[in-house]
Amino acid sequence: MTDNPALSRDVSAHLTARVTQEAEIVLSLATAYRPSQEELSITVDGAPVPCEQVVSTHDTRLHIVPKTPVGTLEVRYAAKLFGDLPIDPRRDGPADRILYLRPSRYCESDTLAEVAAAEFEGLAGKDLLDGVSSWVGQRLAYVSGSSRPTDGAVQTYLSRAGVCRDFAHLVIALLRARGVPARLVSVYAPGLSPMDFHAVAEACLDDRWYVVDATTLAPRAGMVRIATGRDASDTAFLTVHSGRLDLTGIEVNATMSPALPDDDVTALVSLA
Repeated sequence: MTDNPALSRDVSAHLTARVTQEAEIVLSLATAYRPSQEELSITVDGAPVPCEQVVSTHDTRLHIVPKTPVGTLEVRYAAKLFGDLPIDPRRDGPADRILYLRPSRYCESDTLAEVAAAEFEGLAGKDLLDGVSSWVGQRLAYVSGSSRPTDGAVQTYLSRAGVCRDFAHLVIALLRARGVPARLVSVYAPGLSPMDFHAVAEACLDDRWYVVDATTLAPRAGMVRIATGRDASDTAFLTVHSGRLDLTGIEVNATMSPALPDDDVTALVSLA
């Protein structure tokens, strides 16, 4: 793992919520890559609450809390990763490529097919990835609070504004509409400002997956994968299956030392 043993990444997340009705929740905070050091603490009113880890697709690690009692919920996660994160040599099979070509809840590639054909006709391979990323980055304004959790790629295309997940959803929808499998990845992103969970697209070329981030807000080579799926419905950091809670606070941190990598936006970059 350690081509560069001096390199390290520190990531953490701190969530607080008020549980008003006993709830079943699913947390997606843990890195997909098993870190060298890791801590997860889940408490309600200071008392530990048990959870179960489930490994989902693409090594996504979910933590299920089946009975979160009424009270003040506090979740703390921290991890440290040393060295260069290795690129997984495995290739996804035909079923994965088919899945990530289909329209999904937030990536309505069928509705945007005519837009994609008009804007990107004649582009293929890396030129298509670059073209879509540049087009989305130039036409959308990054505005915190400008979109709703229920907005998908079509609404983002119409409103011309959004946050990272909206940029990623539109990139994914346009790529799928042009026959390129694409999916969404939630990441810890050293260098991101303001710091938060970050969402990027991944696109498949020649059986390899490459990061496409139209926001260009953080160097891709420093990102740490959390969850991977069709869109934000598969990668939410907190899902409430039953009961009720209100999120009251969120703090995310991600740093990389000794220095952040340069990010050549013209280069293909794969996530670990």
